[in-house]
Amino acid sequence: MQVSPQDYQNVPIDIQTSKLLDWLVDRRHCSLKWQSRVLAVREKIEAAMRDMPENEEIKQLLAGAYLHYFHCLRIVEILKGTEASTKNLFGRYSSQRMKDWQEIVALYEKENTYLAELASLLVRSVSYEVPSLRKQIGRCQQAQQDFARREEECQLQAAELRERFFASCKQYGITGDDVRQELLALARDLPSRLSEIGAGAGALAEAIELYQACAEFVCESPAEVVPLLRHVGSRGNTTVYEWRTGLRPLRVERPRAQEVPEPPKEDTIDWGDFTLEPAAADEGTQGEEIDWGITLEPGPQVRDPQLRASGPGWGPGGVLGTPSPHPPRCPSLQGDGIDWGDGESQEVQITVLEAGTEAPEGLACGSDALTLLENTETRSQFIDELMELELFLSQRLAEMEEEADVVAVSQFQLAPAVLQGQTSARLGSLLAAARALLGQLCTRSMQHLFIILASPRYVDRVSELLGQRLKQAELLLAKKEAMSRKRREALAEQAALEPKLDRLLEKTKELQKLIEADVSKRYGGRPVNLMGVCL
Repeated sequence: MQVSPQDYQNVPIDIQTSKLLDWLVDRRHCSLKWQSRVLAVREKIEAAMRDMPENEEIKQLLAGAYLHYFHCLRIVEILKGTEASTKNLFGRYSSQRMKDWQEIVALYEKENTYLAELASLLVRSVSYEVPSLRKQIGRCQQAQQDFARREEECQLQAAELRERFFASCKQYGITGDDVRQELLALARDLPSRLSEIGAGAGALAEAIELYQACAEFVCESPAEVVPLLRHVGSRGNTTVYEWRTGLRPLRVERPRAQEVPEPPKEDTIDWGDFTLEPAAADEGTQGEEIDWGITLEPGPQVRDPQLRASGPGWGPGGVLGTPSPHPPRCPSLQGDGIDWGDGESQEVQITVLEAGTEAPEGLACGSDALTLLENTETRSQFIDELMELELFLSQRLAEMEEEADVVAVSQFQLAPAVLQGQTSARLGSLLAAARALLGQLCTRSMQHLFIILASPRYVDRVSELLGQRLKQAELLLAKKEAMSRKRREALAEQAALEPKLDRLLEKTKELQKLIEADVSKRYGGRPVNLMGVCL
């Protein structure tokens, strides 16, 4: 089909933007040496910019990132007005400014150097600058999302640690304001709480009698059941001495409580108190014996328990209490001023005391001075007996609730009245009382208080452990603040890059229109489309 010249005039020219320079060179619109010509033009522009008139529009043009051919044309148009006084009769300008910029425009137009430069600017903008700015903005947006996510994670982890801290404080029975002092205060209040628990054991007297009656009915010669629980129920949380001897102590000497020193601060180092005094030596003492300041005085005869059976204080065959007729001597130490005693002239009386009679009668000291619920062994026995009573009551209640158990009913027909007269409701109340008392002793906070009672330094370990959780929560909050700051920085960077991208896109569109219009003029006004410009 033959195309008419009129229709051919409307056929568009499509040019791939990435191959625009090659297209212009191949069609002899531009020279291969356009880059060297552009360098010469740029040198002229830099020299001409040093002497410019005071004009607001020229200032705006010079403030741009890059001056190209069409900017130079506009500067020449402006100079025609500012340098009009220098125009002669022949229409030429004597102003050096005008001559410089007219020369720049002429160099640009030689072999269409300006067109190659504009095409290079467009290709660089489309292929590199615009994608780079968009990639930077995308990284900023991704960084904001990552920082926001990590900020939320830090917030959640810090909240979880604080929740665990307060949960642990609740288990210990403290508020958490000052862990160490609150734990020590609870430890000081522990004896009064144990006394209340001991007083509560009195409500189990009926249950104990029921258990005793059942044991006597089942066994022919039963022993006394739960003796420690019975003792605490009748006398309260007494001392171990009273439980062991059955007598109230005349005097109680409790073990001295071990004081837990306040832990030193991290930035404080206690070097101790050192006093260095130079030793003054006389000139005349050289070569003589050195006086170390130690004075040996006569004292009681030394008895070493590691000596063999024939040593001092041991009779023949190693019988304690009968002195040996020939105690050993140390000849190398005789005459040195040390009095080792005389085994032949002195009688040594050694008395072996029975176990439990070290203290005078009526004096409770050491572990005997502790209460039954403070002492580890008696407290464990108390809990065991309480659990034993609870198990009996629960088993008896289960038997009474099973009406179909004919064997159990027939077995208890000959039981005492105290057993047959019990009801399920009464047994349930006794069982609830036993379990309530057991629950008071076996709570988590009471267990920790017993550990503090046994080892006061446990307070420091607990305080350090709980303090670490709070420190970790604070570190996470500080990290959250750091993530928030970085997120704001990424947001600010994005806010600074977006106007640059907008200006670059605007200049790129302007370049695209200028190149399309210039190429269109060279082909008789045919429409020109630069392909691949994705803005």
